[in-house]
Amino acid sequence: NLNGADLSSADLSGADLYSADLRDANLSGADLYNADLYNANLRNANLTSADLSSANLRGADLSDANLGNAKLIGADLYNADLSDANLTSADLSRADLIGANLSNADLTSADLSAYLSKANLSNANLRDADLSIAYLRNANLTSADLTSADLNGANLSDADLSDANLNGANLRKADLSDADLSDANLIGAYLSYANLIGANLSRADLYYANLSNAKLSDADLRRASLSGAKLRGANLSDAYLSEVFGLNIEQLSKVKTLYKAKLDPELKK
Repeated sequence: NLNGADLSSADLSGADLYSADLRDANLSGADLYNADLYNANLRNANLTSADLSSANLRGADLSDANLGNAKLIGADLYNADLSDANLTSADLSRADLIGANLSNADLTSADLSAYLSKANLSNANLRDADLSIAYLRNANLTSADLTSADLNGANLSDADLSDANLNGANLRKADLSDADLSDANLIGAYLSYANLIGANLSRADLYYANLSNAKLSDADLRRASLSGAKLRGANLSDAYLSEVFGLNIEQLSKVKTLYKAKLDPELKK
């Protein structure tokens, strides 16, 4: 039982801490490289600037923990609980976060080029986070703040991004096929060459978004705002475009195809 223990700057690399009780412990600056923390309780622990690279944190409870500037490179966080944790500027590159709970976590400027399939990131703060080439298939990002986040080449297929804030986000070449982006804020978002086949963009705000060369076939854009959006080379075949706001004939003249797209009568002239 290490509940509340002061282990700041301790060398615990490779340590066996299987199911350890480390609630409220001070592990700031500690070396936990390759440590076994399987199913450990680290709730409300201080892990600022700690090195948890390659650590086994499967099923660990890190809720409310402070992991600001921590290194978690290649860490195994499968099904771990990181809800309400502070992960600002943390390095989670190549980490396994499949099924992890990151709801309400603060991930501002964090490196999340990681495996996040089926992860819960609802209401998380991901402003300026690096999610380039991240694997987020089936992830829950409802109401997440992804303002200016880098999602270049990320896999977000079947992800739930409803009500998410993606203002100014980089989604170039991202896979958003069958993703739910309903009511999302995509103002000024960069979606060039993105795969949005079958995506739900109903009521989304795409004001001045860049959708050039994007694949939008069978996408649902009903009641979305496309004022000022760039659509050059976009594929809108079979897309639902009824009751769209701000869309004009000049924008449509630059798309690659509108084959079988559902348009309002005034846009068919």
